[in-house]
Amino acid sequence: MSQVSYIPGFDRKPISFAQKLASSEAFKALFKEGMGLVETSAAYLDGPGRVEAKALPRMEALAYASESMRLTTRLMQVASWLLLQRAVNEGEMTQAQAAAEKHRVKLSRQELAADAVTFARLPTALQDLCRHSLRLQARVLHLDELLYRPKDKAVVAERPAAIDAQLERLRAAFAPRV
Repeated sequence: MSQVSYIPGFDRKPISFAQKLASSEAFKALFKEGMGLVETSAAYLDGPGRVEAKALPRMEALAYASESMRLTTRLMQVASWLLLQRAVNEGEMTQAQAAAEKHRVKLSRQELAADAVTFARLPTALQDLCRHSLRLQARVLHLDELLYRPKDKAVVAERPAAIDAQLERLRAAFAPRV
């Protein structure tokens, strides 16, 4: 009967949830959603949105212009980040290369420009696109923080002492007897 002197898997580094997520089907869905939102927004702003903007009173027209610029900027930031991460996932660059390139992707939280009352008077389609882009931006920012935050700021989960004690008992139980 062979005896095991260690428990397999306990001597390895923990798996990064963020890296698994960034290369999963969930990331592919996020990528598809982001690129789809870019296309939908561009089609709206170049078509029906242009017509709707011309019919707005001056105050709302200014808010429309401001929100459409922020929407475009927000989506370009998100799309750039998604493309960069997809390049990592497809092996076109390493995670370290992507981290070095991130200075070109100015990913930052960008809220609405208009106050709530003025925003509510904007065309519903623009409101929906802005809200969707804010939710997408929040998800991308969260994933970015998990993937690229400095290691000294990373949260390190330590095993509680009770688990270490249990592991030590298991090691002792399976240790070769002399």
